[in-house]
Amino acid sequence: MRRENVKNSPTNYGFIPYLCSLKKLQSMSRVITLREALGEAMSEEMRRDETVFLMGEEVAEYNGAYKVSKGMLDEFGPKRVIDTPIAELGFAGIGVGAAMNGLRPIVEFMTWNFAVLAFDQIVNNAAKTLTQSGGQFMCPIVFRGPSGAAGQLAQQHSQTFESWMANVPGLKVISCIDPADAKGLLKAAIRDNDPVCVMESEIMYGLKGEVPDGDYVVPIGKAAIRREGTDVTIVAYNKMMEVAKEAAIELEKQGISAEVIDLRTIRPLDHKTLVASLKKTNRMVVVDESWPFAGVSAEIAYEMQRYAFDYLDAPVVRVNAADTSLGYAPTFVEEYMPNPAKVIRAVKEVMYQKA
Repeated sequence: MRRENVKNSPTNYGFIPYLCSLKKLQSMSRVITLREALGEAMSEEMRRDETVFLMGEEVAEYNGAYKVSKGMLDEFGPKRVIDTPIAELGFAGIGVGAAMNGLRPIVEFMTWNFAVLAFDQIVNNAAKTLTQSGGQFMCPIVFRGPSGAAGQLAQQHSQTFESWMANVPGLKVISCIDPADAKGLLKAAIRDNDPVCVMESEIMYGLKGEVPDGDYVVPIGKAAIRREGTDVTIVAYNKMMEVAKEAAIELEKQGISAEVIDLRTIRPLDHKTLVASLKKTNRMVVVDESWPFAGVSAEIAYEMQRYAFDYLDAPVVRVNAADTSLGYAPTFVEEYMPNPAKVIRAVKEVMYQKA
């Protein structure tokens, strides 16, 4: 082919734009950690909207207990990145009052275990502001921090509170560790006019993933299918996603095709995606780090029998943490937590196979 005709060649005419779009796609994302993704979400929203500010224990001078807010004090100053005393009820109340007066606070709890002290503000004030005021006041506030077990931290620092918060009308609940989705969902939470509880994971802040550049927002209330499958649906959220994915990989070696769904949002719950998957696989296992009684897994099991009973070839099986407080001993932690082996046994149960 002569040189002057190369640019007009049908082959190259389609290939050059493809290369350009590929380069553009590559430049639009990077591999970063979960903590960096969450920090980006907050910083981007604070640049976009001057009413957004961050407050909590050690978020400023110390760059955050888990370094999620690293560098934010230098950029935004002490009026927008505020260190608070160890008084969760007090600074949560300040945040609620600020939200009712036109600001958009992000309240960071060092752990949701400590947020128990602030439940009066979260449950009795933030969640009820809109309805108690007859729609005259909104409460656009984000409460965020790590939830769930984080190694050997014992009973008072290892509890999972997604189901507690999701039980309260007026609150939205996000629980996700995928860096891209965590960034997009946190940005959506900050922009939301309702109070949103964002549950993270202390031991997953270093998890890396590809995160898009720019104004990347993920809608609240939509689950994600992380792995396609045909034989059984495994539902999980937060760090139990890693357990579910590991179990699915092992099950594939045994000839069982597992579809893995990441809830991402606990309330509102995306039951449509769950039902659609169940109609395809006819079996479901729910992996939930919280206690079994009246938890997220119990709600999902109810909804599946309510909306997809005719498609069930076996009862929904739940894999939960043990129905007790989590002790300190590492052997106890191992017995307490859901793990891939327990998930595989549950899948074999709904498949009517011997474990």
